Amino acid sequence: MRRVDHPRLIAALRQVEDSIDEAWWRFCAESGITAGTADERELAEVVLQDTSEFDWRIVDGALKQLTCPDCGSGLGAGPIGCASCDQANGFRFAARETDRPDVPPGNEHAIRVSSAVARTRHRYSPRARAGYELYLPDLLEGALPTTPQAQRTKALINQLTDDQLEQLLTPADLQPKRV
Repeated sequence: MRRVDHPRLIAALRQVEDSIDEAWWRFCAESGITAGTADERELAEVVLQDTSEFDWRIVDGALKQLTCPDCGSGLGAGPIGCASCDQANGFRFAARETDRPDVPPGNEHAIRVSSAVARTRHRYSPRARAGYELYLPDLLEGALPTTPQAQRTKALINQLTDDQLEQLLTPADLQPKRV
Protein backbone atom coordinates (compact mmCIF):
# COMPACT_ATOMS: atom_id res chain seq x y z
CA MET A 1 0.00 0.00 0.00
CA ARG A 2 1.21 3.49 -0.82
CA ARG A 3 1.03 6.19 1.85
CA VAL A 4 -1.46 8.28 -0.16
CA ASP A 5 -3.87 5.32 -0.18
CA HIS A 6 -3.55 4.64 3.54
CA PRO A 7 -6.63 5.40 5.66
CA ARG A 8 -4.47 7.29 8.18
CA LEU A 9 -3.45 9.96 5.65
CA ILE A 10 -6.82 9.97 3.90
CA ALA A 11 -8.56 10.70 7.23
CA ALA A 12 -6.05 13.44 8.07
CA LEU A 13 -6.51 15.11 4.69
CA ARG A 14 -10.30 14.92 5.05
CA GLN A 15 -10.01 16.58 8.48
CA VAL A 16 -7.88 19.38 7.01
CA GLU A 17 -10.22 19.88 4.04
CA ASP A 18 -13.23 19.99 6.38
CA SER A 19 -11.53 22.57 8.61
CA ILE A 20 -10.69 24.73 5.58
CA ASP A 21 -14.23 24.48 4.22
CA GLU A 22 -15.71 25.27 7.63
CA ALA A 23 -13.45 28.32 8.09
CA TRP A 24 -14.29 29.55 4.60
CA TRP A 25 -18.06 29.11 5.01
CA ARG A 26 -17.96 30.85 8.39
CA PHE A 27 -15.95 33.72 6.87
CA CYS A 28 -18.44 34.03 4.00
CA ALA A 29 -21.37 34.08 6.42
CA GLU A 30 -19.67 36.71 8.60
CA SER A 31 -19.06 38.75 5.42
CA GLY A 32 -22.71 38.45 4.34
CA ILE A 33 -21.79 36.36 1.30
CA THR A 34 -23.79 33.37 0.07
CA ALA A 35 -21.74 30.34 -0.95
CA GLY A 36 -21.85 29.49 -4.65
CA THR A 37 -22.45 33.06 -5.83
CA ALA A 38 -20.32 35.46 -7.86
CA ASP A 39 -19.89 37.41 -4.62
CA GLU A 40 -18.10 34.42 -3.12
CA ARG A 41 -15.58 34.43 -5.97
CA GLU A 42 -15.05 38.18 -5.53
CA LEU A 43 -14.49 37.67 -1.81
CA ALA A 44 -11.89 34.99 -2.57
CA GLU A 45 -10.09 37.42 -4.88
CA VAL A 46 -10.13 40.10 -2.16
CA VAL A 47 -8.60 37.66 0.35
CA LEU A 48 -5.76 36.89 -2.06
CA GLN A 49 -4.91 40.58 -2.43
CA ASP A 50 -3.33 40.50 1.04
CA THR A 51 -3.23 37.03 2.53
CA SER A 52 -1.36 38.28 5.60
CA GLU A 53 -4.65 39.72 6.86
CA PHE A 54 -6.33 36.32 7.12
CA ASP A 55 -5.98 32.94 8.81
CA TRP A 56 -4.36 30.30 6.61
CA ARG A 57 -7.54 28.23 6.44
CA ILE A 58 -9.44 31.20 5.01
CA VAL A 59 -6.68 31.75 2.45
CA ASP A 60 -6.72 28.09 1.48
CA GLY A 61 -10.52 28.29 1.31
CA ALA A 62 -10.24 31.27 -1.03
CA LEU A 63 -7.79 29.37 -3.24
CA LYS A 64 -10.30 26.53 -3.48
CA GLN A 65 -12.87 28.94 -4.92
CA LEU A 66 -10.70 30.06 -7.83
CA THR A 67 -9.45 28.47 -11.02
CA CYS A 68 -6.02 29.24 -12.41
CA PRO A 69 -6.34 31.35 -15.56
CA ASP A 70 -3.17 29.75 -16.99
CA CYS A 71 -3.50 26.00 -16.38
CA GLY A 72 -7.16 25.52 -15.40
CA SER A 73 -6.32 23.80 -12.09
CA GLY A 74 -7.48 25.02 -8.74
CA LEU A 75 -5.49 28.19 -8.10
CA GLY A 76 -2.20 27.31 -6.40
CA ALA A 77 -2.61 23.60 -7.13
CA GLY A 78 -1.41 23.44 -10.72
CA PRO A 79 1.86 22.08 -11.98
CA ILE A 80 5.22 23.51 -10.93
CA GLY A 81 6.15 26.14 -13.47
CA CYS A 82 2.63 27.53 -13.83
CA ALA A 83 3.36 31.14 -12.92
CA SER A 84 -0.08 31.90 -11.48
CA CYS A 85 -0.16 28.73 -9.38
CA ASP A 86 3.41 29.22 -8.19
CA GLN A 87 2.55 32.75 -7.06
CA ALA A 88 -0.73 31.72 -5.40
CA ASN A 89 0.98 28.82 -3.63
CA GLY A 90 3.49 31.31 -2.23
CA PHE A 91 0.71 33.64 -1.08
CA ARG A 92 -0.68 30.78 0.99
CA PHE A 93 2.37 30.94 3.25
CA ALA A 94 1.93 34.63 4.10
CA ALA A 95 -1.34 33.96 5.92
CA ARG A 96 -1.67 34.10 9.70
CA GLU A 97 -1.45 31.09 11.97
CA THR A 98 -2.99 30.88 15.40
CA ASP A 99 -2.05 27.88 17.49
CA ARG A 100 -4.94 25.98 18.95
CA PRO A 101 -5.24 25.79 22.74
CA ASP A 102 -3.36 22.96 24.46
CA VAL A 103 -0.93 22.26 21.61
CA PRO A 104 2.78 23.13 21.48
CA PRO A 105 3.63 26.51 19.92
CA GLY A 106 4.34 25.93 16.24
CA ASN A 107 1.86 23.09 15.83
CA GLU A 108 -0.41 25.20 13.62
CA HIS A 109 2.50 26.15 11.39
CA ALA A 110 3.43 22.50 11.05
CA ILE A 111 -0.17 21.60 10.15
CA ARG A 112 -0.33 24.35 7.54
CA VAL A 113 2.91 23.34 5.84
CA SER A 114 2.25 19.60 6.08
CA SER A 115 -1.27 19.93 4.73
CA ALA A 116 -0.18 22.20 1.87
CA VAL A 117 2.42 19.64 0.85
CA ALA A 118 0.04 16.68 1.21
CA ARG A 119 -2.81 18.45 -0.62
CA THR A 120 -0.61 19.47 -3.58
CA ARG A 121 1.96 16.68 -3.40
CA HIS A 122 2.85 16.91 -7.10
CA ARG A 123 4.43 20.29 -6.33
CA TYR A 124 6.96 18.80 -3.88
CA SER A 125 9.79 16.27 -3.96
CA PRO A 126 9.25 12.71 -2.70
CA ARG A 127 11.50 13.48 0.29
CA ALA A 128 9.51 16.55 1.30
CA ARG A 129 6.23 14.69 0.86
CA ALA A 130 7.34 11.75 2.98
CA GLY A 131 8.18 13.75 6.08
CA TYR A 132 5.19 16.05 5.95
CA GLU A 133 2.66 13.36 5.12
CA LEU A 134 3.96 10.96 7.76
CA TYR A 135 3.49 13.48 10.56
CA LEU A 136 0.27 15.21 9.47
CA PRO A 137 -2.09 12.86 11.38
CA ASP A 138 -0.02 13.25 14.57
CA LEU A 139 0.10 17.03 14.16
CA LEU A 140 -3.68 17.16 13.93
CA GLU A 141 -3.81 15.32 17.25
CA GLY A 142 -1.65 18.06 18.80
CA ALA A 143 1.82 16.52 18.56
CA LEU A 144 4.87 18.42 17.39
CA PRO A 145 8.24 16.75 16.77
CA THR A 146 11.20 18.38 18.45
CA THR A 147 13.96 19.82 16.28
CA PRO A 148 16.21 16.79 16.94
CA GLN A 149 13.34 14.41 16.07
CA ALA A 150 12.65 16.29 12.83
CA GLN A 151 16.35 16.26 11.95
CA ARG A 152 16.57 12.52 12.61
CA THR A 153 13.49 11.90 10.48
CA LYS A 154 15.00 13.92 7.64
CA ALA A 155 18.29 12.03 7.88
CA LEU A 156 16.45 8.67 7.72
CA ILE A 157 14.27 9.82 4.83
CA ASN A 158 17.34 10.97 2.90
CA GLN A 159 18.67 7.39 2.98
CA LEU A 160 15.66 5.94 1.13
CA THR A 161 14.77 5.65 -2.54
CA ASP A 162 11.67 7.33 -3.94
CA ASP A 163 9.89 3.95 -4.08
CA GLN A 164 10.77 3.22 -0.45
CA LEU A 165 9.51 6.66 0.57
CA GLU A 166 6.09 5.98 -0.92
CA GLN A 167 5.81 2.80 1.17
CA LEU A 168 6.23 4.62 4.50
CA LEU A 169 2.89 4.71 6.30
CA THR A 170 3.71 6.00 9.78
CA PRO A 171 6.73 7.60 11.48
CA ALA A 172 7.38 4.22 13.14
CA ASP A 173 8.21 2.80 9.69
CA LEU A 174 11.40 4.85 9.81
CA GLN A 175 12.66 3.13 12.95
CA PRO A 176 15.28 0.42 12.49
CA LYS A 177 13.81 -3.08 12.62
CA ARG A 178 14.92 -5.05 15.66
CA VAL A 179 15.66 -8.72 15.25
